[in-house]
Amino acid sequence: MTAIDSKQKMPDDLRRCVEFHGHICPGLIYGYRVAKEAIRLMNLRRAVDEEVVAVCENDSCAVDAIQVLLGTAAGKGNLIIKDFGKNAYTVLNRGKKQAYRFSRKTRYEYAGKDKREFDRLDAAVANGSASEDDRRKLKRLKIDDLLARPFEEIFTTMEAPFAEPLYAPLAPSEPCAVCGEMTMDVKRVKLSDGRQVCIPCSQKS
Repeated sequence: MTAIDSKQKMPDDLRRCVEFHGHICPGLIYGYRVAKEAIRLMNLRRAVDEEVVAVCENDSCAVDAIQVLLGTAAGKGNLIIKDFGKNAYTVLNRGKKQAYRFSRKTRYEYAGKDKREFDRLDAAVANGSASEDDRRKLKRLKIDDLLARPFEEIFTTMEAPFAEPLYAPLAPSEPCAVCGEMTMDVKRVKLSDGRQVCIPCSQKS
């Protein structure tokens, strides 16, 4: 990995992540690095269907890079978010029955060459005196640092037991007995009077 100092120097795969997410930020880079490492370790191709599954333990910016590079999406059922607030991700390869979990090692500490400038900007943000330009510079320093570092300095990688997730459920839809809106069978509940209703209507009852 090499640092970048302008959008023009971005690798194509990172550019796609930025375009999908809307901007570049340190959080996106965490997911980008994880996805790249998972691709390298398991020789993955971007999922067309559900052959690759990502289990993300947060709902941060990182998840968007994982979606773009690994082809995981909530609509396909191969993106699972368990929001534990952890910077941790498990990527599974159904074909090879492999899984790896990547978890961030420590609190972030800048390791680039501009340590004095980073510390100055970081202190300004912490005490509320930072300008918008200071904030942008700080973000850029962190992004470049995260891109330049060896992956093992940022994340711990562990081969995980392969527990194959269920495929996305397919079920017919029927009208809710209360609101009449079409609702997938598996998303309905049966009330004591035998009526099948959608979850929001069941919570009102």
